[in-house]
Amino acid sequence: MSADIDSAFVEQHLPSDEPAAFDHHSDEANADPVAYYARFRESCPVGRSAAHGGFHYTTRHADVARIARDDATFSSARSEHGGEGVGIVIPKGPGLEQYPIELDPPRAIEYRKLINPLLTPEAVERLVPMIERHAARVVDEFVEHGSCDLVRDLTNPLPAAVTLDWLGFPEEDWARLAGPVHDIFAAPAGSERAARGAAGLAYMDRRIRELIAERRSAPRADAVSAVVAGRTSAGGEFGEDELVSVIGLLIAGGVDTTTSLTGSTLVHLARHPEQRRRLIDSPDLLDGATEEFLRAFAPSQSMARTVTEDTEVGGCPMRAGDRVLIPWVAANHDPAVFPEPDRVRLDRDASRHLSFGIGSHRCAGAHLARAMFRAMMTQVLTRLPDYRVIEEGLVPYPTRGNQSGWDAVPAVFTPGPRAGAAAGRARALTTPTALRVTEVRAASEGVVAVDLALPDGADLPSWRPGAHIELRLPSGRLRHYSLCGEPADAATWRIGVLHEPAGRGGSAELLELARPGATFAVRGPRNHFSLVDAPSYLFVAGGIGVTPILAMVREAAARGTPFSVVYGGRTRATMAFADELTAVAGDALTLLPQDEAGLPDLPRLLGGLDRDTAVYACGPAPMLAAIERECARLGLTGRLHLERFTAGDDLETAFDSAANRPFEVRLARTGGTLTVPADRRLIEVVRDAVSGLSYDCEKGYCGACETRVLAGTPEHRDSVLSEEEREAGRTMMICVGRCQGDRLVLDL
Repeated sequence: MSADIDSAFVEQHLPSDEPAAFDHHSDEANADPVAYYARFRESCPVGRSAAHGGFHYTTRHADVARIARDDATFSSARSEHGGEGVGIVIPKGPGLEQYPIELDPPRAIEYRKLINPLLTPEAVERLVPMIERHAARVVDEFVEHGSCDLVRDLTNPLPAAVTLDWLGFPEEDWARLAGPVHDIFAAPAGSERAARGAAGLAYMDRRIRELIAERRSAPRADAVSAVVAGRTSAGGEFGEDELVSVIGLLIAGGVDTTTSLTGSTLVHLARHPEQRRRLIDSPDLLDGATEEFLRAFAPSQSMARTVTEDTEVGGCPMRAGDRVLIPWVAANHDPAVFPEPDRVRLDRDASRHLSFGIGSHRCAGAHLARAMFRAMMTQVLTRLPDYRVIEEGLVPYPTRGNQSGWDAVPAVFTPGPRAGAAAGRARALTTPTALRVTEVRAASEGVVAVDLALPDGADLPSWRPGAHIELRLPSGRLRHYSLCGEPADAATWRIGVLHEPAGRGGSAELLELARPGATFAVRGPRNHFSLVDAPSYLFVAGGIGVTPILAMVREAAARGTPFSVVYGGRTRATMAFADELTAVAGDALTLLPQDEAGLPDLPRLLGGLDRDTAVYACGPAPMLAAIERECARLGLTGRLHLERFTAGDDLETAFDSAANRPFEVRLARTGGTLTVPADRRLIEVVRDAVSGLSYDCEKGYCGACETRVLAGTPEHRDSVLSEEEREAGRTMMICVGRCQGDRLVLDL
C-alpha cells in the first residue's frame, strides 16, 4: 500500500472473501488464529478494524518487531485512548497498573533494574534444583493413579509452587493464589468465574502487602526481600503500591504463561507420537525444541500499543492516539522468517520467535519460564511416557485473542511409582561455562583435535556417544561440535574441528584462537544422536562426520555388539582419527578415500544388512541424502539415525573475526572504564562488572541486550537493527557487537 492511502480505505481493503472486519476475538480467529492471521497477511498485512472501538492490526514479523521496539512512537503506558483500563491489550479491561510492562522508558527502567538481577541465567540456574524437586513432588501426587488433568494437576500447580516459593510466599498460599491467576486468563469476560478470579486477585493484593511489610521488618533469602530492599536511582525506597504492582506482575507472568505453553505442547505431542518418541529417545533435543514450542504455541498471543505521533507502518498511516495490535502469534508464523511455519520442527532454530516479546519490554522471566517448562516436560516424558489425552475432554480458553491455552487436558497413562522429593538428574553445563584448552594436535590434514577441561580440573558432566557441545566464540558466533574422546575421561572433552576456508568464519576463528590456556564459553553436553540398543550396527562416516561415529564404535566394541564401519573422505590424508578408528574396529572398518575408491556402493552396503541392524550415519549433506533415499527404497527408514552438520544460521552476520581489535568501554551510570580484548565479547566483559544485565539468545537475534550508545561508533553484528538504526548508532546489541574505534560509552 502507498503511504497516501488513508485509514478509511485500509479498513475496506480486506480479503475479498472476508465477510467481516478483522477481529482477533472472533469465533473464526479463535478456531484457528494462525490461519486467520495468514489470510490477512497475504492480502492486507497492515489494516484497520472497526471492532472494539477501532484499531490497527499487523501480521508480519518485521512490523511487529519494529513497533514493539519503538517505545517513543508506540507507547505501552495507559492513556484515555481506547477507553479506560489495561493499555497493553485490545479491548482494554479492568485491572491494577502493571509495572514495568505498562510503563515506557525511562520510567520502566527503574523497575527492570529492580527485577532483572533476580532472573538472569545464573540466578535461574541456582533455582533449578528447587524447580526439579517441585516437579517430582507434583507428579508424585497423581502418578500412581494412572489418570490426571494435566492442567489442574501439573501445569498449573508446578509454576505456581515454583514462582511463589521463589518469591517467598508460604506454602498455604500457593494453591489459593494460583487459582485466581488461571481464572482471569481462562474465564470469559463477565462470567461468574471471572468474578471469582477478580475476588481472588483482591486476596493476592492483600497478601502481597502483608509480605512486603513482613520482609521490610525481617528480610529473608527470597525474591520479595530482594525487591523490598531495592532502591530507586535517587536512593530512596520504592513505594508499597509500586512493589505490589511489580510482585503481582511476577506472579501473573510466572504462573499462567508457563501453564499455557506446557499444556499446548503436551496436547501437540499426544497428537504427534513420533515427535514424542524422538524427545524420549533423545532428551537433550528438548533444549532446542523448547524454542520451537514457544514459537508455535505462544502463551501471549498479542499485545497492544498506543500511537504517540503520526507515523506509518507497512505503508499504512497511523495517527496519534490510534491503538495498534501487535500479535506475537502472527509474527511467529510469518513464512518470511520461519519457513513452513505451520509445521512444528523439533530441530528448527526458532530463536527469532517473539513469544517473549522484543525490545525494552521483553519478558524478564524468560529463563525461569524455560526452566519450569523443561522440568515439567522431563517429568512427563520420563514418568508418563505413554500418556494419552482424552480429546473429547479438552477445554480451550474461551478466547485466544490475548492469551491461548487449555483450561482442561484430561489424560490417562500407565501408573508408575512415586519418585520422592530427591528426584533429579545429573546437571549439564546449562549456562555458558568457561572451559580451558589443554591440548591441540593435528588429527589429519585440515582437522585439529582440541581438548577442553574445567580451569580447576574438576570433573566435567558425563556424556554418551552421539553427544555434542555448544561453543561460543569470542566473536559471538555459536558452533556445535561432537564429542569424540573417551566418555570415561571425566576431566577432558575432545572435539574435532575442520578448517573450512570457504565457511562462515567459525572454524577459522576457533583454530586461530585454540591454544593451550585459551578459554571458551561452553554449554552441554546435549545428545540428539543417541546410540540405541540394537543386535548389530552399521556406522557410516563421511569427513568430519567421523567424530560422533568414533565414540559410537568404541561403545559398540565395549558392549561386544557386532558392527561394521564405512568411513569415506576426500583423500586418505584428510581422514581424521583413522588410526584410532582402526585400532578399535580392526577388520570391521572399511576406509574409502574418494580419490582411491570412489563413493560407497550404497545398494550393496545397505541391501545386505542383517535384520534389525541399526544404521548410523554422519557426514556431508549429499551423502546423508543419498543414504536416506536408499534406505527409503529398501524400507529401512525406521532403522536409520542421522546427525547433520550445518554451516550455521543462514542469517548470521558475516564478518572477519581476525579483524577484532581491543577497545575500551565506559559505563556511564555504573562508572569505570573496562577493556574489551580482541578475544573476548563485549557482553562478557560488561557482565563481570554489571549485575542483572539483561540478555538471552547471545546471537544478536532477540534484542534482549539492546543498549544505548552515548558515544563512540558501534560495529553491528546483529540481525535486529534496521539499516537506519545501524547508521544512527544510538543503540547496539552488546552480545555480538563491538566498537569500530577505540572507545564506546554505554548507558549502563
